[in-house]
Amino acid sequence: MHLRTAAILSGFMLLLLACNLGISDNAPPTLAPLPTFTPQATLGYVAARPVVISEIDVTAAVASESIVSSLLEQVESDRLMSHIRSLQGFRTRHIGSTQVSPQEGIGAARKYIKDQLEIFSAASGGNLYTFEQRFEAFVTSDEKSTGYNIVSAISGAELNAGTIIIGAHYDSVGTPLADGEAYAPGANDNGSGVAALLELARIMSTAQYRATIMFVFFSAEEFNRQGSINFAAWVRDKNIDMLGMINVDTIGNVHDQNGNRNDRQIRVFSAGPNDTSVSRKMAREANFLGYNYNLALDLRVQDEIDRENRYGDHFSFSELGYPAIRLINAYEEKRNADPTDTIEFIEPEYLRQATQVILAIIKSLGDGPRPPANIVLRNRDDGKRELVWEPVADATSYIIALRPRNSLIYQQFSFEETKLAWDGFTDYAGIAIAAKDERGLIGPLSREIIPR
Repeated sequence: MHLRTAAILSGFMLLLLACNLGISDNAPPTLAPLPTFTPQATLGYVAARPVVISEIDVTAAVASESIVSSLLEQVESDRLMSHIRSLQGFRTRHIGSTQVSPQEGIGAARKYIKDQLEIFSAASGGNLYTFEQRFEAFVTSDEKSTGYNIVSAISGAELNAGTIIIGAHYDSVGTPLADGEAYAPGANDNGSGVAALLELARIMSTAQYRATIMFVFFSAEEFNRQGSINFAAWVRDKNIDMLGMINVDTIGNVHDQNGNRNDRQIRVFSAGPNDTSVSRKMAREANFLGYNYNLALDLRVQDEIDRENRYGDHFSFSELGYPAIRLINAYEEKRNADPTDTIEFIEPEYLRQATQVILAIIKSLGDGPRPPANIVLRNRDDGKRELVWEPVADATSYIIALRPRNSLIYQQFSFEETKLAWDGFTDYAGIAIAAKDERGLIGPLSREIIPR
């Protein structure tokens, strides 16, 4: 009864919030210069290997078939490529391009995205609800346009389970940047991200999850991320309990400009500092989940918020204190505003695997068993320390994540009890715990505790 009530309340709240988004009467956003980030010392990349504690016979979890495996198989590369082909076919998605043509410009792209979401919603019996956020956008200081963020949501089934946001910008730019008529196919940047979000919405709309899931298609990212700045402010003003934001931007090719190939990795960017940032913890969590699900792509956590002198929509959430990460292909073949950023350079299998990575992360964070609470590391008379936590109702085992000093990612081991005595905890900079249920689904990591 409580789950049904929570779902109804969540859906009703989304409806009320959406009604307030039809027309923005806010003043034009103040676009501050991008912050300058002082480079940090290079942190060692410690492999996500298991910790083996011989005296208690604990080893790492072995990847097995789970509910996640069957979910990931639903991702179809043909659908992904079809979306990119359609988006490229609009010739440009520049925020200064036409809003009214059905064949080209950002208005045609906006209609295409909304039409796809309506198809998914109808197939799901209305499980997916879509609305728009309108805002005033600036192409130059003298030229204004109207921007539209497209938001599609699946109401959470569990009260107070929070919200996960997955975002991708759908606008593109050509050369010169301010020219709304210049050819701007934007296949990889960011047709690939939009295609992934549409495929995720199609697959996930057939079910309900503990948390609310929001798919957000941002406009005006290429002009100092005006769309995500407006949406992040809305999230803050509505006091939405946001668990985390995943920015999906440029995930479709595997070569660099010299022809080198990397189809085994995907980069994860997040705001530092490493020890205290909630965004960096989310990046480590993504790597942790990818390792445990044995995903096809290795999630390589980076020690920066983004590439040098670049930005993305995750900035808009990190700046407000929310956990936010960016996923991007390992190598970059095309540059921003490149008229040759076309579908011929997209690798369908890599794009499919990148989409699977995102799906696995969302499923775990939004629907996995809740993280253990009341974690305590206490002293024992025998000189060891004992890690103790409250049991999670639907957990069959736990994975203890240990963050080595000066490491971007975790080491780990599995355990079935809710306490563990060991004399090695103080060798680590942070400890977090995730629960795993009988379906093989791993939930989000708990808060990190710092051994003293």
